[in-house]
Amino acid sequence: MKTIRIAAALLLRPDGDLLLVRKRGTAAFMQPGGKIEPEEAPEQTLIRELFEELRLVVTTEELVFLGKFQASAANEPEHIVVADLFRLHVGNIEITPAAEIEEIRWVSPQDPGDIAMAPLTEHHVLPFYRQQDISTM
Repeated sequence: MKTIRIAAALLLRPDGDLLLVRKRGTAAFMQPGGKIEPEEAPEQTLIRELFEELRLVVTTEELVFLGKFQASAANEPEHIVVADLFRLHVGNIEITPAAEIEEIRWVSPQDPGDIAMAPLTEHHVLPFYRQQDISTM
């Protein structure tokens, strides 16, 4: 199995809902973010990807590192995704998809609804978030 290193965001609104994105031509929803380029720090990757995908302007000071998570890649067979996950509070601002993002969806971590999710999101990120004290997130 090949490894893909990514930086991803647990992007939160004040009500605790989180943002999931679906890339064009795919079925699974996942955290916004993307592949880490050579010589690029994960925070730099996430700042770049959030601007490209959602037109969000973010600083490194706003990102809180939550840990590394690993799962099968949703859209690339025979690959494993290793994600540096960061928390980002965005308030109730309007967010619209851009670049390769076809759809965005705000979901409750306790009841995300009947949507297809990437293994990293479904089996690692959402359970991790559910175990945390939301008031400290």
